[in-house]
Amino acid sequence: MAKLYFNYSAMNAGKSTLLLQGSYNYIERGMNTMLLTAAIDDRAGKRVIASRIGLDKKADVFTSTDDVYEMISARHKKEHLSCILIDEAQFLSQQQVRQLSDVADELAIPVLCYGLRTDFRGELFEGSAELLAIADRLREIKTICWCGSKASMVLRLDAQGRAIKSGEQVVIGGEDVYASVCRKHWKAEEPSAPNGSL
Repeated sequence: MAKLYFNYSAMNAGKSTLLLQGSYNYIERGMNTMLLTAAIDDRAGKRVIASRIGLDKKADVFTSTDDVYEMISARHKKEHLSCILIDEAQFLSQQQVRQLSDVADELAIPVLCYGLRTDFRGELFEGSAELLAIADRLREIKTICWCGSKASMVLRLDAQGRAIKSGEQVVIGGEDVYASVCRKHWKAEEPSAPNGSL
């Protein structure tokens, strides 16, 4: 039976790298995959999933109103799909996560979702909340805080590199806008070692 997976972490843990490696493994064995990413995140270009270590691959994109079940079903009718891999899964809607569960349950295609668990305020994203609720398998991908502890939270930074705790939930950015930190340093609003020292 195909399953719905949610692989989650703070930023810069290697989620996109793992997704691209997973797709490569299927393709290397002569199988077809479908890659999806959120249209809202075009940091690497439109319709591209890219990792910080230089790997990238073209992908289909979804918006908040797309029926992802229909997108996948239409592609599956043209070519047999062995796996669906979704980057930036936190941007899925609750309904889209349910549609992905239908892909696993009705089309018998495994769905591997990769995304953030919480936003910079420590609140769940809609897609992440639903994935945590109904995914068959959950896996935390670990990264580290500047102090060496496990980073499980994300701080949003202003132009001067100071932590901010209010604002819109979604602001697209990378290391210039966000820092992954442990819960202790998230609560203390410390994106890096004070005075540059450990």
